[in-house]
Amino acid sequence: MLGHVGLRCLIVDDSTGFRQAARVLLEQEGMTVVGVAATCEEAVRRVIELRPDVTLVDIDLGGSSGCDVARLLADEAGSAAGCLILISAHAEEEFTDLIKATPAAGFLPKSALSADAIRELMPGSSGGPAGSSAPRGK
Repeated sequence: MLGHVGLRCLIVDDSTGFRQAARVLLEQEGMTVVGVAATCEEAVRRVIELRPDVTLVDIDLGGSSGCDVARLLADEAGSAAGCLILISAHAEEEFTDLIKATPAAGFLPKSALSADAIRELMPGSSGGPAGSSAPRGK
């Protein structure tokens, strides 16, 4: 379905510094960052407008839970959100139950963020687990 080149990504994170660093990293690795969002409301608008292949959502999104944002994106935008992946500076073990209760394909620690790690979490990937998380069967 999707090749390894030209994967379109939306980054949802309330940290300007992280959004900028993640954009540079992912674009250097061949992904296209089509946009960023800092809030839940902005994320819904951007997803519907941009229809990314993958949406990275920070678990700790300012005043909102990224897990709630992922559920809202799935409900409000459906397939427009592409593959939802939760990210955090914290370890996955802190959020295991919350992550499992979301429509996200998986979790990536921010320290393990890479285009390859994202691709491995996407449905239809031939790769195994990325970062510290195995893909979630949804």
